[in-house]
Amino acid sequence: MPEILLKSGKSLKKILRNSYGFVIFLMFIPTIYSIIVLNIHTRRYDKIISNVSSANNINLIAKEEIPDELWDIVCGRNDFVRGRQYFMIAEIVSGIQEMKRNLPDSINQEKLELALRTCKTLSKNIKKLEEQMKNGSSVKENEIFLDDIRTITVLFSEIMQDFIMTEIKIASETNISIKKSSIVLSVLQIIILIFSVIISANTFLSVSQNINTSLLDMKNFSTKIAEGDLSARTTEPDFEELKPLARNMNIMAGQIDLLIKQNIEEEKNFQKAEMKALQAQITPHFLYNTFDTILWLAEEEQTDAVVKITKAFSDFLRISLSRGHEWITVAQEIEHIKNYLTIQKIRYADILNYKILINEEVNNFKTLKLVLQPLVENAIYHGIKNKRGRGNLLVSVDFSDESKQFIRFTVQDDGAGFSKERLEQVKKELMEGSENTEKLNSVYGLFNVHKKLKLYYGEKTKGIEIKSLQNEGALISFVIPCVMEE
Repeated sequence: MPEILLKSGKSLKKILRNSYGFVIFLMFIPTIYSIIVLNIHTRRYDKIISNVSSANNINLIAKEEIPDELWDIVCGRNDFVRGRQYFMIAEIVSGIQEMKRNLPDSINQEKLELALRTCKTLSKNIKKLEEQMKNGSSVKENEIFLDDIRTITVLFSEIMQDFIMTEIKIASETNISIKKSSIVLSVLQIIILIFSVIISANTFLSVSQNINTSLLDMKNFSTKIAEGDLSARTTEPDFEELKPLARNMNIMAGQIDLLIKQNIEEEKNFQKAEMKALQAQITPHFLYNTFDTILWLAEEEQTDAVVKITKAFSDFLRISLSRGHEWITVAQEIEHIKNYLTIQKIRYADILNYKILINEEVNNFKTLKLVLQPLVENAIYHGIKNKRGRGNLLVSVDFSDESKQFIRFTVQDDGAGFSKERLEQVKKELMEGSENTEKLNSVYGLFNVHKKLKLYYGEKTKGIEIKSLQNEGALISFVIPCVMEE
């Protein structure tokens, strides 16, 4: 039976349910047996006690109360009209009939039938005594008749005593039957206990062994994964409950392997983008123009301007390189923009005015480096330079929300702006340019910033946002979370 239960299904839930259900069923057998036996014996005992009690009561009435009542009548202390003799006879008959209904035993039924006939004889004699006294019989004659009645009551009492003894004997037999039932119940419980222990132990050993084997396989599998062997796979266990876990772990290993490969490829692409970003920010054209500016300033003997632009250019390069670090403070990023604008202001003094506004509370927060300069460069070269007359540039950095959890960087110009069609094209290139960076044209700097923001900040930023009207300038901004560490 235990083996059948264990092999009835490969579901751990079904195995445990069948095993424990069978054990519980076995446990119910002695309970049901004891309830049935106890109920039978209890009912038998109740009837015996009830019959013995009724027999004693009837015996007392017939043996003592009726003769005493009749003696009072014979002596003249009472008469038949006020006497209770017939009520007592009726009470005796009623008690005997009740005992007959409680008796399945034929021997005692016969004794009660005999008692009823004796009771009828007693009733007839009492009536004869009543008629005799009405006819004026003497006291002596009445006493003689009363003695006959006493003889009948004694006979009735002996019948009742015999009935009581028989009931006591039945009670003794019932007691012996109870003892035998107790022994049978004890043996049955011991057998069931042994059988239940065998089933439980067998189920426990079999289930635990299979579970331990399956878990050990998955543990070894996870160890291989932790050691970098992403080609490892675990076998599916026999239990239905553990199969999804093993299957998901295999899928997870495959996904991790795929994601790592994708991440490596993404990292390569990102490194290429970083190199191109640096090249885009420090192009030979920018270097040549800066050096040319320094040269003609030196020829004009504008020493202060030479020192100013040289220092700005040196600081610009220092922050751009940052010893390979990706993260700098907001204050350093603004300092980088100031150096860049210092150089551009010297070159484009006639067409460029700029202003930088920064909330000093954001100075010490960390940001990715070189995310603001491409926006400023875009505003100068594609906005202000394409406008007639002097252009104004505003760079602002402040909290974007009242809870001061995010920082907004904004670059605004009053240059040529974007036409509606060009604005839609630029937004499309920002969103789809990641598919092929080689096809980007003039928005490569913006795309690079947008890509870096989404890569590092994920869902915490929307990336580059552009608002513009043709001939009214453009506003380019992005929002990042406030962080104090890289």
